[in-house]
Amino acid sequence: MKVFSLIFSSMLVSTLAVGCGGKSAPVKTPTATEAAATLDIVDTAVAAGSFNTLVAAVKEAGLVDTLKGAGPFTVFAPTDEAFAKLPAGTVEALLKDKAKLTAILTYHVVAGKVMAKDVAGMKSATTVNGASVAIDTANGVVVGGATVVKADIETSNGVIHVIDTVMMPPS
Repeated sequence: MKVFSLIFSSMLVSTLAVGCGGKSAPVKTPTATEAAATLDIVDTAVAAGSFNTLVAAVKEAGLVDTLKGAGPFTVFAPTDEAFAKLPAGTVEALLKDKAKLTAILTYHVVAGKVMAKDVAGMKSATTVNGASVAIDTANGVVVGGATVVKADIETSNGVIHVIDTVMMPPS
């Protein structure tokens, strides 16, 4: 909603400037990236529309306030399609097991803002859950067995890298 408000406000000011004889300086409408960077990680995921399962899991685990916090955080965010790859009943079972759900979700988060250029030189990263996740950059970027399909979605409190598979922490 904030993105819509920001874009709408910019368009309104531009319209008013033209309507007033164009005497005021033109207003630049923010790009999608600039608008997204004003949203936190949770709101960016909600606005994207392809992370509904992740957002529901974050809510169920009680991690919304954390991921809306100051951060910065790096989130390797599995899409709804990534969650759909899990065996039938897995998501439902996880939503009933808060401890296991929290362990899995925090395995997708690294403290700090780690951009794609930074990941390129890493072999592993320590996740918020305390476990290390392997990083392979030989053919694209693979983190914990999940391929990064879109990188560097900047948010107001960190960055999101979209992944195609839900990562499971070591037992």
